Amino acid sequence: MSRIALVTLVVDDYDEAIRFYTEALGFRLVEDAARPDGSRWVVVTPPGVDGSGTGLLLARAKGEDQGARVGDQTGGRVGFFLHTDDFARDHARMLAAGVTFLEEPRHESYGSVAVFQDLYGNRWDLLQPAA
Repeated sequence: MSRIALVTLVVDDYDEAIRFYTEALGFRLVEDAARPDGSRWVVVTPPGVDGSGTGLLLARAKGEDQGARVGDQTGGRVGFFLHTDDFARDHARMLAAGVTFLEEPRHESYGSVAVFQDLYGNRWDLLQPAA
């Protein structure tokens, strides 16, 4: 069996990214290990994800090319999808934590959804799939 284990998200700063993902989004810090080259191996996962779910590898940008992609890794499109089992609860918690939503919640045939941005401007869907 194959699966996607990690997706890299290029960030400006490890610690500010860890704070945003763990405090504002409620993710769990799975690993934060120093590497010999001075970088860190930082992995966070959404709440409720066990060892078999996909995590985010928070990778600090190196150089101008990577730095230019921080916050716009998908060219302005929604690039990340955070599923929830309780849209109203998580939307309210995220608003209270200062997360910026780019639209009001809407109810589509596929579920309840609203676009938000992370601390760098990457666009995400908060989505409760329809039953």
